[in-house]
Amino acid sequence: MRAAQSLGIRPFIILSFTAVMVLSLVYSASFQYGHADVPVAATAQEIKPLVAGDQAPRFTVISTDGENFEFDPRSLHRPVMLISFRGGWCPYCNMHLAELRHVLPEIADMGVDVLFLSGDRSELLVKSLSREARAVVDELDYTLLSDANARAAIALGIAFKASDRLIARLLEKGNDIESSSMAKHGVLPVPAVFAIDRSGTISYAHADPDYRERHSGYDVLAPARDLVQNNAS
Repeated sequence: MRAAQSLGIRPFIILSFTAVMVLSLVYSASFQYGHADVPVAATAQEIKPLVAGDQAPRFTVISTDGENFEFDPRSLHRPVMLISFRGGWCPYCNMHLAELRHVLPEIADMGVDVLFLSGDRSELLVKSLSREARAVVDELDYTLLSDANARAAIALGIAFKASDRLIARLLEKGNDIESSSMAKHGVLPVPAVFAIDRSGTISYAHADPDYRERHSGYDVLAPARDLVQNNAS
């Protein structure tokens, strides 16, 4: 009798163990691949970002107040412009943030939300910026969000491995990058712009592997206008 019970229990144990392993693999894959279904690229040139027509991914990032910010493309009240940047330690990112002040008020007046995704941890989102960029961010109340775990960048397909040389150089310069996506996970986001309509569909996407090349204010304004026109039609 005990032998029969043992034989009956064994398949159940095997099935349970298999189910746990499958769930574990699914969870691991969802973190590694995100909605873009690609691994973290070895270099910026090898990223495979989401493109126009793709569904935007769902992700959780952290606000400047240290609170969770849930981005759910299935329940957007307004169209969204997602703009990623490497971090406050990057001078090109600072210049870009400052330059966009010329168009952000107009974009907001059109009824489009603008969200900035940074690889910095939440307490450094404003603190690490240059004085000029910080003044602009404070004046126009930019929505800066921390993607220090790199999950949003991975889901958007713009994550790549940061070089050990870059990490070492920033540490030598005294940059506070501890617990950033770069220092903690060895991952950086390629600066990118995604326009997302109220249905959660990406209508425009741009990601340049050359971090020195950024969209001008007009380049950001144009897809924002298209968002409004397409949502009105």
